[in-house]
Amino acid sequence: MGKYLFALLCLPGLALAAEPAATAATAATAATAAPSSAELGGQLAQMLFGLLLVIGLIFALAWLLRRVQRIVPKGGQVIKVLATQALGPRDRLLLVQVGEEQVLLGFTPGNLTALHVLQKPVVLPESEPATGEFAQRLLELLGKDHKDKS
Repeated sequence: MGKYLFALLCLPGLALAAEPAATAATAATAATAAPSSAELGGQLAQMLFGLLLVIGLIFALAWLLRRVQRIVPKGGQVIKVLATQALGPRDRLLLVQVGEEQVLLGFTPGNLTALHVLQKPVVLPESEPATGEFAQRLLELLGKDHKDKS
């Protein structure tokens, strides 16, 4: 990944290095003459375009990096977080399953502690997909029937 990032960052420099010497000589003579307002406007537009291109490239690479870090091999998850419970703004309890064993962990910003290894695994109820009951109840309270919407 580092090779690709380095290559992308070097592209503008390579484009400038490949510019012929004749173009550089004409640019040097043009620089000694007084620039007109049209040239300044063009240079400003080119600079803004380049800046936007670099900023867009930074955001695109950040997005790509987040996507690549999330990729996990399918079927290879041995550790699963079964449940979490917030104890405070930054403290949590985690119920983690490792293979056939369940462990209760205490999580604070600077520490992760195994509190208890459960002898008898906790059976969690199967979660049901959201049915939209809240939205329907909210519409009823607002005096609108959900069937009128369709």
